[in-house]
Amino acid sequence: MAAAISTPQRAPFAVGLLVALFSAATFGSSGTFGASLLATGWSPGAIVTLRIAGAALVLLVPAVIAMRGQWHLVRRNAWRILAYGLFAVAGCQFAYFMAIDHLSVGVALLLEYLAPVLIVGWVWARHGRRPSPLTTAGVAAAVLGLVLVLDVASGAQLDLVGVLWGLLAAVGLVIFFLVAADEQDALPPIGFAGAGLAVGAVSLLLAAALGLLPMTANTSPVDLAGWSAPWWVPIVELSIVAGAVAYVSGIAAARLLGGTVASFVGLSEVLFAVVFAWLIVGEAMSPVQIVGGVAVLAGVVAVKLGEGERSGLPLPTDDLGGLLLGVDEEGPESDLAVSEQVH
Repeated sequence: MAAAISTPQRAPFAVGLLVALFSAATFGSSGTFGASLLATGWSPGAIVTLRIAGAALVLLVPAVIAMRGQWHLVRRNAWRILAYGLFAVAGCQFAYFMAIDHLSVGVALLLEYLAPVLIVGWVWARHGRRPSPLTTAGVAAAVLGLVLVLDVASGAQLDLVGVLWGLLAAVGLVIFFLVAADEQDALPPIGFAGAGLAVGAVSLLLAAALGLLPMTANTSPVDLAGWSAPWWVPIVELSIVAGAVAYVSGIAAARLLGGTVASFVGLSEVLFAVVFAWLIVGEAMSPVQIVGGVAVLAGVVAVKLGEGERSGLPLPTDDLGGLLLGVDEEGPESDLAVSEQVH
């Protein structure tokens, strides 16, 4: 498993793109399998807590093996691990489920997936470096594509509290990509994901114990493509595929592509979610959603080309990480430059 997702310092863009699409596909599978549990009366908190805790357990042994001879890196990455687990894993999940308590799922997802736009805005605000015209066009195309894929206009419900939770989820996703992309004294992807998921699992369990995250579960069978499956089948999928594999490959993709490009490729998670819903529960994509998917892909290409225009310009890797984690300002170049260095 470790060999399949290793992250060399120099790799073709196509390799990073494939890893990022694979990660998006695994993340995208979570919605359909999670919905099968929701339909039987499970609470979102119970589903996400079991998903993260199960993923942490799945990665326990592989993470220990991957960390052989590199345990000294844990201390150096302690704040990164805590930030990743608290904000990118537990915080993002918690904020998203709080958002859907006030908003439609489509609007909540759209708010969360404003993360790539926030990354571009952060780089602009922090460094005064305006995005190139191609990057700007890519942002616009990707956001428009998300609106079409999520079909938000059909039943959007706006609530200020829900919007704020959705934006907090987007911030968590920003931290996911930027912290994961930082390779300075970095842990192996499996080790970093395992540690971050463990922190996230503990955080979610603590939130549940404090009554902040309602926990309701049962053992009723679930419906998957007409198959009456045991309740533990979606839990296993969520823990292994949409949990352990998704987070490890997501970290690998961020290091291969850089946080900005990886975040835009990550938008394809929504497309994969729609495809899984079509295959498993028969919810076919509408023509409008297909057009939206094309717009998202066009946006990813435009952002990649726009990044190429900025290549060779040095920028600290993760100023957001620097603010949260105390990362050295003299660290590696930013995801704006790293995305070109991987060629």
